Amino acid sequence: MNPLRIAIIGFGKIARDQHVPAIAATPGAVLAAIADPNVSLVGMPHFTTLDELLRSGPPVDAVAVCTPPQVRRDQAAMALAAGKHVMLEKPPGATVGEIGPLLTAAAAARRTLFAAWHSRFAPAVEPVRLLLAGRRIAAVRISWKEDVRVWHPGQTWIWQPGGLGVFDPGINALSILTHILPRSLFVTSADLGFPANRDAPIVATLRLADAAGLPISADFDFRQTGPQRWDIDFDTDEGPVTLSSGGAKLSVDGVPRVEAAKAEYTMLYRRFIELAAAGQSDVDLAPFQLVADAFLLGRRRTVVPFEDAT
Repeated sequence: MNPLRIAIIGFGKIARDQHVPAIAATPGAVLAAIADPNVSLVGMPHFTTLDELLRSGPPVDAVAVCTPPQVRRDQAAMALAAGKHVMLEKPPGATVGEIGPLLTAAAAARRTLFAAWHSRFAPAVEPVRLLLAGRRIAAVRISWKEDVRVWHPGQTWIWQPGGLGVFDPGINALSILTHILPRSLFVTSADLGFPANRDAPIVATLRLADAAGLPISADFDFRQTGPQRWDIDFDTDEGPVTLSSGGAKLSVDGVPRVEAAKAEYTMLYRRFIELAAAGQSDVDLAPFQLVADAFLLGRRRTVVPFEDAT
């Protein structure tokens, strides 16, 4: 079978750090081109826009859309209209409502649309899902705290409407939770802290539940210095279970059960190849809906202005 020829659209930090090495490590995938107005990759065909790539670039079968979310819908629609499979970095767009027409377009074109919730592919996520299936969960606590200056240096789009602010990493935790818990979740309250000079929150506290009343708390903070935290703690009838390091580690009753190097993006591309070969789409909007509902229900307060320079 010929490899899936992939173009990366938007060549920022996540594309350079994760997508390029993952494509190189995935059998059946090959990087064929880059489209970005400013950044190129040595030895790789480069185009300033997707439109230019589609008109005059090398043949490609698929695109990975890694632009800021505010413009992903337009890029995905253009690629689908050109007969390309589409992977959407998370979040899949700027609004929940814009994804439905893309699914319709993918079905009409008989092409794949894949919403890439990469944290679901972390090595301890499936083991914890299977473990929790046999236990009664009494409570869940999420602590997702990182330094935005380290992980999103100079990325002004993340502070603009549609950029999600602290929910850009926080949605990773929600994508894990909605995958491993058996019932649908909903937001019951939210407290959102917006810097005085920004249009997206830098800190957020959520309370969620499922239909059975499972209490879930989530604390997201973009101001974390020192050790970074990406943890989910479960209180169960057989003792505590902790998923940590963004899904790379699992401990049960304080005893390590899984601790592995993360290869999330390689697994993403394996899944993308499978979907494209089968002519299927995979778009779960549950994590995105929770974020949208947090904005709807959230009590907004103003916190100190944020500047990239310390």
